[in-house]
Amino acid sequence: MSEIKDIDYLFLSTRIKSLERNLLSRERMERMLEARSNEDAAKVLTECGYPEMPEVNVDVINQVLAEQRDKTYQDLYAFAPDPTLVDVFKVKYDYHNVKVLLKAEATGQDPSRLLVDTGRVPASALEEGIRASDLRGMPSILQAATLEAREVLGTTGDPQLADFVLDRAYFQDMMALAKKSESAFLEGYVRIQIDAANLKSVVRTLRMGKGTEFLKGVLFDQGNIDINRILNTVGSGSSLDELYATSVLKAAAEAGTAAANGGGLTQFERLVDDAVNAYVGGAKYVAFGEAPVIGYLAAKDTEFTSVRIIMTGRLAGLAADTIRERLREAYV
Repeated sequence: MSEIKDIDYLFLSTRIKSLERNLLSRERMERMLEARSNEDAAKVLTECGYPEMPEVNVDVINQVLAEQRDKTYQDLYAFAPDPTLVDVFKVKYDYHNVKVLLKAEATGQDPSRLLVDTGRVPASALEEGIRASDLRGMPSILQAATLEAREVLGTTGDPQLADFVLDRAYFQDMMALAKKSESAFLEGYVRIQIDAANLKSVVRTLRMGKGTEFLKGVLFDQGNIDINRILNTVGSGSSLDELYATSVLKAAAEAGTAAANGGGLTQFERLVDDAVNAYVGGAKYVAFGEAPVIGYLAAKDTEFTSVRIIMTGRLAGLAADTIRERLREAYV
């Protein structure tokens, strides 16, 4: 395969700049929050290319989001010189589906309602592979993690331990794909994702009053901040602010210190996600290359989350200010 150059992304980068105009902006989110009815809120989404909803309920919202997600990935898959960029964003749905399928297998429940058919592997193929104990032909990291998680769940009966096996493999899989793409920007995105996950683990561990032995078992490697530095900081009782002082997670770590001492988690988790979004936000200022594609994919991920937060919050009767507190910064 010949080396992919930035100029190979010229057409797709131009297309991305056009698509960015349809992203869910802060102004559009505010209109959804202040709309008189749920139906009026949903109509704002038509400006972003979403279809009109026949009725507004959780099932319809989930269906529309699934269709839009699949449409986004298919569209970029067709034009991306290196589809590995898209796979990095699809991979989490493989691991979500494995979690659902293993828990369903253990409890005898029907998993179909919770499966998401947006991963690299069709949900039906994963379901059949797990049922038949035959995962040949599937991505190697996913295959090994599924077998290990299944054994852990069968041996311990603890779904959290099985989930951690899959979460660890998820980040390994993402990093392997990022390195395969040879994109420094994409690798940086995966590293900041790992840093964010680790910071959340630190805060939750401290809130539970657990020590470094517990924390060591729930941290992921290959982030920007070395695991041993995290463990030493927590073990010595040093401040998280100092550990993350030069990181984009600085503000999140400051909020994390308060959350670790019993404060609220909502602002902390929002600031963590905003830090990740700030990293990918740099792609808006790149003329062409793979960075705008990565930025757009990350922006759509955030958009789908924001739509779900707003619409399900409205359906639950939450006040606009309560929903607003949970929203992440918009890409545009």
